[in-house]
Amino acid sequence: MQRSYSHAGYPYDNACIEAFHSLIKREWINRFRIQDHRQAYRLVFEYIETFYNTVRIHSHCGYMSPNDYERLYQRLQQDGE
Repeated sequence: MQRSYSHAGYPYDNACIEAFHSLIKREWINRFRIQDHRQAYRLVFEYIETFYNTVRIHSHCGYMSPNDYERLYQRLQQDGE
């Protein structure tokens, strides 16, 4: 993680999380009528743990899921020892 040292109101500070919020709403949250905070929490958890990290491909991971990318990284680290 890298701390941001930009000035107040700098538009790119929140770009990544805003893109994620847009994505989760478009791909998952808008499909449900959320009744309470507990249901919202469960839906976000389900999305991240069962789809976003395990199935959904990411361009910054070489078009692999984050879990697959991490497994590849660990395998390469072990092979290099």
